[in-house]
Amino acid sequence: MRFLVRLIVTALALWLATWIVSGISLYGDSALAKFLSLVVVALIFTAVNTFVKPIIMAVGCALYVLTLGLFGLVVNALMFWLTGWVSEQLSLGFAVDGFWSAFWGAIIVWLAMWVFDLLSPRKQASE
Repeated sequence: MRFLVRLIVTALALWLATWIVSGISLYGDSALAKFLSLVVVALIFTAVNTFVKPIIMAVGCALYVLTLGLFGLVVNALMFWLTGWVSEQLSLGFAVDGFWSAFWGAIIVWLAMWVFDLLSPRKQASE
């Protein structure tokens, strides 16, 4: 159930990014089509961050250390950009027009997910 809620929140965060950043576009014939597109894009975004990001982080470990973690912003932008590219290839109606759009979109999605994590209840550790 938590995965489903997190997926919907990610879809809403992606919508927020399309609303705020001019280089991120969402196409669709109806509100339902756009929502379903965002849910599928959220699944792609989750898959990219689950499978591709750890590989990039392992390969770029030295850059993380040298930049005191700021390289993570670049990696997040690249993962967002990759999500946009995959979505365009699948004709899902979600497009990211360049690195800086991906950079700001990734920051918006990260902030939205951070707020969600702050507001979501946590399981209590058993004593």
